[in-house]
Amino acid sequence: MTGPEVLDIARDAIWTIMLIGWPVMVAGLVIGVVIGLLQAVTQIQEATLVYVPKIITIFVVLLLSLPYMGSVMDSYMNRLMERMIAGG
Repeated sequence: MTGPEVLDIARDAIWTIMLIGWPVMVAGLVIGVVIGLLQAVTQIQEATLVYVPKIITIFVVLLLSLPYMGSVMDSYMNRLMERMIAGG
């Protein structure tokens, strides 16, 4: 395996991680901003207020996006196996 092949595999792995993580990250960002705005408007400065809605939202998003995540990981694994078979 040459250096460029290793870089291609690493680049593909990083891209796959980004594709898998974006639904959870965006949901956490959105709920954090909404709760932050709610705290600013109502002047409730409770630090623990953010955690429960964020945890519930992330859990729900994870459950809803598991098929998508599995599909992305499956396609990555298929591409990786094709490279291994073609190279060996």
